[in-house]
Amino acid sequence: MVGIVGYGAYVPRYRIKAETIAHQWGMDPEAINRGLQLIEKTVPGQDEDTITISVAAAKNALKRAQINPQEIGAVYIGSESHPYAVKPSGTILIDALGIGPHVHVSSFEFACKAGSEAMYVAYSHVKSGEMKYALGIGADTSQGAPGDALEYSASAGGAAFIMGSEKVLAEILFTNSYTSDTPDFWRREGESYPRHGGRFTGDPAYFKHIMGAANALLEKSNMKPEDFQYAVFHMPNGKFPQEAGKRLGFTKKQLEVGWIVPLMGNTYSGSSPTGLAAILDVAKPNDMIFMVSFGSGAGSDGFIYRVTDELPKVQDRAPKLRDMLDKNKIHLNYGEYAKFRRKIKLNE
Repeated sequence: MVGIVGYGAYVPRYRIKAETIAHQWGMDPEAINRGLQLIEKTVPGQDEDTITISVAAAKNALKRAQINPQEIGAVYIGSESHPYAVKPSGTILIDALGIGPHVHVSSFEFACKAGSEAMYVAYSHVKSGEMKYALGIGADTSQGAPGDALEYSASAGGAAFIMGSEKVLAEILFTNSYTSDTPDFWRREGESYPRHGGRFTGDPAYFKHIMGAANALLEKSNMKPEDFQYAVFHMPNGKFPQEAGKRLGFTKKQLEVGWIVPLMGNTYSGSSPTGLAAILDVAKPNDMIFMVSFGSGAGSDGFIYRVTDELPKVQDRAPKLRDMLDKNKIHLNYGEYAKFRRKIKLNE
């Protein structure tokens, strides 16, 4: 049995409402809500970045796993907002958490599926017997240009998963990936904000890859949507994951717990991983979980999890995702938000 032995999430306290952004640009807040189904999003503090988010999430994962950090053989952080263009994020994390120095560390990138990519490789190391534990993280402080549609959703947060074979909380039964060269979203070196192909990001990109990975995963496992208690898909906005679930045959009830995007926004590499964390916070033994990520460029990773008797024993050892979203919020006006996200550029 190989799977998740510890998990944890983190989202910042700061928020900005979608209607605040809409008013700034003279847009109709009701139209934004109908189109994107977003209420508010998380905003990283001025001293928060992908590394601090990863450290906080990994600390919570260790609280649940209760293992010696020195036994972790690999640390992978998936993000499209690594603070350094040339310097790994994971080296700072291993020092902060007391991991290593005999540890394999790498920064992963694949747009919004870099987190599930890190999870996939961490799981594969343990499954192969290469190491006892491996840590995969998806975290981002995602970017959206002022006035762009992405600004309503691009948020901050992440989740960390320790993979192992002892006291497994959620066994990974099946995996599948689906990838093609579909350039729907990109950011070149030196550019502050990504660009996207508008409506092209829907069916040719998001839905094609989500459906491709999901259908192959169902076929490989010989399972049907009704066999699962929960399902979570990448959440670029509120509508896309609901539509993906509907096309595949999942119900709104199955999607509800992991559908955290209306109150969090799109955490990019942390999107489906934080949705999975929200599900693990409440799941019960023998519950089945279906997860498919998506990253522009483009690809999807799919996982099927089976919850074990160990999960209820650790759920309360660390903060739960919904509690972090609902409590101790600090709302910003647009000027404060622009300052926090360094959107005001001064000519030097």
